[in-house]
Amino acid sequence: MKLNLCNPIIFFDLETTGLDVSTDRIVELCYIKVEPNGNEETCSMRINPERHIPEESSNIHGITDEDVKDCPTFKQVAAKLWHTFEGCDLAGFNSNKFDIPMIVEEFMRAGIEIDLSKRKFIDVQNIYHKMERRNLVAAYKFYCGKDLTDAHSAIADTKATYEVLQAQLDKYPDELQNDIQFLSDFSRMGNNIDFAGRFVYAEDGVTEMVNFGKYKGKTVKEVLAKDPSYYSWMMRGDFTMNTKQVLTKLKFKYA
Repeated sequence: MKLNLCNPIIFFDLETTGLDVSTDRIVELCYIKVEPNGNEETCSMRINPERHIPEESSNIHGITDEDVKDCPTFKQVAAKLWHTFEGCDLAGFNSNKFDIPMIVEEFMRAGIEIDLSKRKFIDVQNIYHKMERRNLVAAYKFYCGKDLTDAHSAIADTKATYEVLQAQLDKYPDELQNDIQFLSDFSRMGNNIDFAGRFVYAEDGVTEMVNFGKYKGKTVKEVLAKDPSYYSWMMRGDFTMNTKQVLTKLKFKYA
């Protein structure tokens, strides 16, 4: 089923040096930008992470230090990339949990001011898990009847994710709406304030809650009032820049 779009949407996938959003880096980025008129733009780029790619990561995606030594850094492509992404809704496979937090962190490290507050995020994996609960290889076979022979190649994963969402719309016409806002809401697993999910909204959709550690389940307002050192502890800690930015805004809100 062709997607019913009001805004352009970008399906994207990342290969990285590891799985830690705050410390690891992107080594490959692929995207398919789909316009409301159906036009598609595909791009795949290798990125020099300016650090060693661990062998365990290379064994998964096949990208080594030698492969990216002459490639541009993320900072060198950030401005052009944001020009492509700006104003677009975003989609991927496990993207709400990993790819979106990772690319936001890279943009912030590159000094690019981005605003995703009005964007919609569709996580095709979350739709799949709610409907069938398997991985991308199985999803591609189940929905599209094809074998994903080049799994963990970013462009193959990106194309497969795009095709799976279209097939999901065809398979579940009564449960899924061909509407980006609906798909964004349906594929959301939590109500995160920061992309890493350290802070979330309560059921009322307004109250900010701590979602990890000893203060999990407490309101941010309460924690900041009772433990003034909490803010400085997080600022010094190994948390993402986005998480620290969100906490800083909340600190000023309740100052």
